[in-house]
Amino acid sequence: MSSAISQRPASSSSQKAAIPWQKILLWLAVILVTVFCLAPILWQVLTSFKFNDDIAAVPTKYLPTRYTLNHYFELFARRKFWLYIINSAFVSITSTAVALALGAPAAYALARLRPWGGKVILAGVLIVTLFPGILLFLGLLEVVQALHLGNNYLALIIPYTAINLPLTILVLRSFFEQLPKDLEDAAKVDGYNTWQMLIQILLPMTLPALVTTGILTFIFAWNEFIFALTFMTRDELKTIPVAAAQIGGSSVFEIPYGPIAAATVIGTLPLVLLVLFFQRKIVQGLTAGAVKG
Repeated sequence: MSSAISQRPASSSSQKAAIPWQKILLWLAVILVTVFCLAPILWQVLTSFKFNDDIAAVPTKYLPTRYTLNHYFELFARRKFWLYIINSAFVSITSTAVALALGAPAAYALARLRPWGGKVILAGVLIVTLFPGILLFLGLLEVVQALHLGNNYLALIIPYTAINLPLTILVLRSFFEQLPKDLEDAAKVDGYNTWQMLIQILLPMTLPALVTTGILTFIFAWNEFIFALTFMTRDELKTIPVAAAQIGGSSVFEIPYGPIAAATVIGTLPLVLLVLFFQRKIVQGLTAGAVKG
């Protein structure tokens, strides 16, 4: 017999790699969830470019064969939509800036200065964060009427700041607690007082947290509807959500789907651009406290 033993060739089925069903199912689930989340947005965008005949067509035309910009032109030609954008931007930016300006020192005081009753204060801040803002509506309405703040930007800036301030304090406090204490001790040795140390050293190091909380505050103020609808009755003071909801047709029986969709797209576009521009800072702010060390 020959010493060399011939080996049976491996079957073709064993040479084939196993099909990664888990990975395929995972990607399929991701695609389905993405389509489910983005479908309403895509529907609004397509509707904003459709002709009125295509919008009202039966059966529904999901993908239009012709496009128009008349709905966008109508928003600015027949309505003061630029003014509504300015109103929303002013109220949102101002309330965000005030919330950060008040929340950062308060968060640092709770994290480092350890004031008397700090745990009680922190518990109160947490309870206020969990409290639904809509339940404050009647109380805020009484305050607005008593202070004669109706049709005034302060009627929106003050409630937006108050509602977002607890969340700002909680997020920034967790970031201040993670900063090394030796850094503050070294700054005190160099002659920095508390305010100088907070503004010049600590706040730049917590920039991702500031951006994250600022964007959350901005989005809430930009999209808020109930307070803006009630406290602002003059047309020139309306914000984008209220203006979009009150767009009317040429008659009471007509629903202007095209202009409403165009207003929705215009109102959402600044938020999308804002999130995309600060995407890296947002990811850093959301993940910075996940791992210690």
